[in-house]
Amino acid sequence: MKLSNYSKVFKALSNEQRLKIFLMLYEQYTKGSRDGASFEIKEACCPVEKAFTKICGCVKLSRSTISHHFKELQNAGLIICERQGQVFKCRVNEETIKSIKEFLG
Repeated sequence: MKLSNYSKVFKALSNEQRLKIFLMLYEQYTKGSRDGASFEIKEACCPVEKAFTKICGCVKLSRSTISHHFKELQNAGLIICERQGQVFKCRVNEETIKSIKEFLG
C-alpha cells in the first residue's frame, strides 16, 4: 500500500463519529464471519436489518451524515459496501486491515 493510501485511512479514522462507526463494523467482523462474505451489522444496538438504521440509532446522527461517513470509509478502503435489494451490506476490507497491521507492526 502506498503512503498516500495510509494517509487516507488515518484521515478517515480521525473523525470520532467515523471511527465509532468503523469500530462497530470491525467488532462484528472480528466476532463474525471472516470468510470474505458480506454481513449485516447484527445485534450492534437494535434488531433492525439495515446497517444505516442500526448505525443511526447507535451514534445519533442523521442518515445523510451516516451515508457521508460510510462513503469516507469506503473511499479510504476500510470497508466495502454493497446494496442488495433494500438491504445495505458492509464488510471490513481485510486487505486494508492486513496492510495497516503490517505498517504499524
